[in-house]
Amino acid sequence: MLILGIESSCDETAAAVVKDGKTILSSVVSSQIEVHNPYGGVVPELASRKHIEAIAPVVKEAITESGININQLDAIAATRGPGLIGSLLVGFSFAKAYAFALGIPWTGVNHLEGHINSVFLGPESPSFPFIALLVSGGHTSLYYVKSHIEFQLLGQTRDDAAGEAFDKVAKMLGLGYPGGIVISSLAEKGDPEKIKFPRAYLPSTPLDFSFSGLKTSVNRYIQINENYKDHVPDIAAGFQESVVDVLSKKVLSAANQKGCDQVAIVGGVAANKKLRERIKNDASRKGISVYIPSIELCGDNGAMIAAAGYHYIKKGIFSELDCDVYSRVNKKIQK
Repeated sequence: MLILGIESSCDETAAAVVKDGKTILSSVVSSQIEVHNPYGGVVPELASRKHIEAIAPVVKEAITESGININQLDAIAATRGPGLIGSLLVGFSFAKAYAFALGIPWTGVNHLEGHINSVFLGPESPSFPFIALLVSGGHTSLYYVKSHIEFQLLGQTRDDAAGEAFDKVAKMLGLGYPGGIVISSLAEKGDPEKIKFPRAYLPSTPLDFSFSGLKTSVNRYIQINENYKDHVPDIAAGFQESVVDVLSKKVLSAANQKGCDQVAIVGGVAANKKLRERIKNDASRKGISVYIPSIELCGDNGAMIAAAGYHYIKKGIFSELDCDVYSRVNKKIQK
């Protein structure tokens, strides 16, 4: 089964062709980093306009690179939500029209389910059930994954997502956007023990997350230290260490709670070198296997949407032309 996946939930316009939910025939991503960099974050109106400009060329390139003819497509999958409404509408509406013109079925995919299914696009993948830590710019959540389309939410952030905290701290330090890459790079030059920032473990809800206090602590340090610019690598290292400590402890705690010996780390922040190393090292001491997508599949991409869409289609989950997008989901992942 050949699925065209389309992703436009935030600031990447992406399309990919995936065979049988596993084999990537093509994957094209058009980034908007240069557009949003001057503002230190994503500007929704600019994002949707750039999606309009990019969507047709990106899909055309994905089809061309896959080596197939458009008439060979069996179905189309597009991100339905959560995300920025204006951005979602571009990819979702394009997918509707494309599927209608070709006379093939299509389905709207939950963006978070796409990230979780990205772990199955590599050479090695977990078996069910397993724990998934989804950590990105907009989401930080823990799931008990029962199948490709069955997920139980175990915990989520009460405020900022981890990736959002990286971006905001980078903006405080004048490092630009996106913050994850630049902070990770600077942290390698700093001492993670020199500046101690707080860890929010939340005893009453141990599988939930909170990064607003950490972000405030960094901001406070900057305010009371006039020479903070001399210690930016140490600030970056201390901040990153706090985030990584919390993420590693909680995903392994969830695995212990559910009796799972496999965990997956997905989402944009899963590309963070320190996080990948820490969780693998901590997990190995507990006999837990760790699965993380390739760097290219951690960020938003069309392949993960096609992979999830494949399992939607197999289960007979189709979308109608009057289906709409949504910006948020409730505690349970919604179809």
